[in-house]
Amino acid sequence: MSKRGTVPTDKRQPTHDSGYKLLFAHAAMVRDLLSGFMPGAWVRELDLGTLERASGSYVSDDLRDRADDIIWRVRWGEDWLYVYLLLEFQSGVDSWMAVRIQTYIGLLYQDLIRAEQLSVAGRLPPVLPVVLYNGANAWTAAETLEPLIEPAPSVLEAYRPRQGYLLLDEQRIAKSGALPERNLSAALFRLEASRGSAAAMDIVRALTDWLQAPDQLGLRRAFAIWFGRVFLPKRLSGVELPPLSDLIEVYQMLAENLESWTDQWKQEGLEQGLEQGLEQGREAARHMLLRQLRRRFGPAIAERSAPWLARIRDLGALEELGDQLLILADGEGWLRAVREVGGDSTTGEKTTGGAPIDGASG
Repeated sequence: MSKRGTVPTDKRQPTHDSGYKLLFAHAAMVRDLLSGFMPGAWVRELDLGTLERASGSYVSDDLRDRADDIIWRVRWGEDWLYVYLLLEFQSGVDSWMAVRIQTYIGLLYQDLIRAEQLSVAGRLPPVLPVVLYNGANAWTAAETLEPLIEPAPSVLEAYRPRQGYLLLDEQRIAKSGALPERNLSAALFRLEASRGSAAAMDIVRALTDWLQAPDQLGLRRAFAIWFGRVFLPKRLSGVELPPLSDLIEVYQMLAENLESWTDQWKQEGLEQGLEQGLEQGREAARHMLLRQLRRRFGPAIAERSAPWLARIRDLGALEELGDQLLILADGEGWLRAVREVGGDSTTGEKTTGGAPIDGASG
């Protein structure tokens, strides 16, 4: 069970994306997500007993298919409120998430129009877009579309899109400690933030207790599959695991291997901590650059630079941009430089800031 070695390749091995879709295909998970983590008192007006899975496969007018997303709807008074859960699991920061959200909602609305699923008054329903983020580093992407668009003449202000989304940063929420009790989504967030098998065992024990009813058998199995094929392999690389189909099996496995897995689990945490420390260094460099940009070229240039700086992961490139900021003549030259480096960073290449920046400043 705890034999170390190469894990056989399995084309059906679920990703975090598919693992979350498996969990949030259950109304109980969505209900606890809404009741426990939505801001404001308006959630009390929802009839959570009416949660209903909506179609997640739709086609835009140019016939480009999109993969399923998890879409639920729930009664809000006399009408439906569509709750769009973006569960293409985000373990990394996507600087253009607001653009993606606007596209997804547009496709959803097209589908509802074609299906004539409108309100009594013939209008489209409201949509709540939610992004679940599990990355170790803080989310730095713009949470509305507006900051990602270049400034325009004031006459165009009324036409500027402002699409936003609700970000739930799971690890930061879990570490804050302010989590609702006996809440399935809160348990998931705690598991994602857990740093040891003993802590995971406590949460598994609670889940086993909460999900005893016969109608929760499917969700118990979904959690067990997620543990065995997504959660544990991520923390115990190289450990071969048998198929798991129930939370009791998960608990027993953790108990039997608690001592032998503790050191490896800690090591995985140390490696994650190292990456988190590097990202904190990057964030400090980005923050310093933005402060200097506001002073030198004004807030508009700083705002336009932020999404590009967020894409740069090479700390050396950020430091080199700091040097370039001191010698570039104007804001447009700076924007060309940061776009060169930001564009290169998305390819996975580490740009040290030499030729691309010098070339952009000419």
